[in-house]
Amino acid sequence: MRDVGGLQRFERRLETMISGVFAKTFRSAVQPVEIAAALQREADNNAQILSRDRRLVPNDFHVELSGTDLSRLAPYDSTLARELSDQLQQHADTQGYVFPGPIRIGFEAADDLSTGRFRIRSEAQATVHGTASPRQVSRALAVLEVNGTRHPLQPPGLVVGRGSDADLRIDDPGISRRHLELMVVEDRSGGHPHVEVHDLGSTNGILVDGRKVPRASLQEGSVVRLGNTTLTIRFVTEAGQYGQSGVAGV
Repeated sequence: MRDVGGLQRFERRLETMISGVFAKTFRSAVQPVEIAAALQREADNNAQILSRDRRLVPNDFHVELSGTDLSRLAPYDSTLARELSDQLQQHADTQGYVFPGPIRIGFEAADDLSTGRFRIRSEAQATVHGTASPRQVSRALAVLEVNGTRHPLQPPGLVVGRGSDADLRIDDPGISRRHLELMVVEDRSGGHPHVEVHDLGSTNGILVDGRKVPRASLQEGSVVRLGNTTLTIRFVTEAGQYGQSGVAGV
């Protein structure tokens, strides 16, 4: 349900913050209050039930606009993103929503949108906690990509879960405290290490390349899904790159 009073307070606060320029800038373009309302709807439409009083909603939002609207918004985008985040957090508090990580709102141009029109894409991106240094990542022969972060896969492997005792901790409510183990065996001939994934008796299980399995061998580009999070395996190439995803250690 839309929080109409909250949206009105949001609009008045934003107008005050940018000293009246707001009304002139956005008179014929996308209105920030429309974006705020659409963000609320996006959260409402994608809420997943966790318990009687808690529902998981996306935390990563991409607002797509016409080039004209994006240019008009540019001087205020950081202020607007901050205010939209605060407004969305207030809406979440009233609805019992839980975000898997910090709220992120970005603005992007879309060639197929005309002035005054916009759309929103969203996804749940849990915060990832690892202990490896950038040097360890750069020297690894295999890495795990998770929500824009990279983590080295080295023998004997690592445990992934939501609990504090996991080697790689992901703040995803759909993940068990000790969800899965990635077992890594070095190839003594100098080739790629052998990597296997084992479900550790998790509540929701794992999907490997779209199939629900208790264990599987992983190849370059293999995707493991647990909860609302995906893990992608990348092996280093002779050129010092990880698969197709970029320079090692970046």
